[in-house]
Amino acid sequence: MHIKPKIQSILSFSQSQKVDLLRLDLLHPIVSGNKFYKLQFYIAAAIENGVSKVASFGGPYSNHIVALAYTAKEAGLKSIGYIRTNADEPMTPSLKDAKAYGMELVYLGRTDFQSKKASILQSSEAMTDFYFIDEGGYGTIGAKGAATILTEQNTVHYDYIICAVGTGTMLAGCINAASPNQKIIGIPVLKNEGSIESEINALIEDKNRTYTLLHQFHQGGYAKTNPMMLDFMNRLWDTEKIPTDIVYTSKLLFGVEQLIQENYFEKDASILVIHSGGLQGNRSLPAGSLKFC
Repeated sequence: MHIKPKIQSILSFSQSQKVDLLRLDLLHPIVSGNKFYKLQFYIAAAIENGVSKVASFGGPYSNHIVALAYTAKEAGLKSIGYIRTNADEPMTPSLKDAKAYGMELVYLGRTDFQSKKASILQSSEAMTDFYFIDEGGYGTIGAKGAATILTEQNTVHYDYIICAVGTGTMLAGCINAASPNQKIIGIPVLKNEGSIESEINALIEDKNRTYTLLHQFHQGGYAKTNPMMLDFMNRLWDTEKIPTDIVYTSKLLFGVEQLIQENYFEKDASILVIHSGGLQGNRSLPAGSLKFC
């Protein structure tokens, strides 16, 4: 059931700026955060097209795969997940959940995943009973859904809107929905992601719209973390009761705190940070690493 997201002030970050967190992680226990928004129009399109199956791609701890499996089940659709791992590897808790929601898992291995994905998408044109969704919900339909993150909230008074960047779909949606005077910042979670800007630009409606990508907070690459970050995540839980994940939101909020300490923002700035939800990545950590898991 969809509820209106809570906006929580992060009081420990700054005494000078107003820092608020849009808690998309509280929307739904399974279809967490931005996945709720990015999938809504894809599922509607699949139903409108009269197909019986939806299919997508993701890793062994993918928030997207779990959310799609559940959403498809609720919509009366079958689902297939093409997974970036091998069939003989232990099944992760995330994949067990996806399978429990009825998703058929197809293992593509860990090498040449993108080329294999491209081949499947190319051949999908002949699969009339399938509706394919790109990895992470990337695409104009996903960006359309992500835009509603802002349009259904009263966010026009914020000077800055900041979110983590994986595929860039959520950031593009926020760029499309933001007011012209608002500054949009994305914090990529992948290292040396040379194509991300062009992928974001492909989804932006107004090609003159500016935004900023800050690449220095990836912590070594996708799903990479370290003891300092785990300490930060536990401190954030202790001080603000905000759960974060090792892939996206910990890097996002760590970056925002660092930027504040470096005087990146004006002293009276009003900042909205988007908690995109999805804590699946934390399930790869040893038990007891985080206080809230």
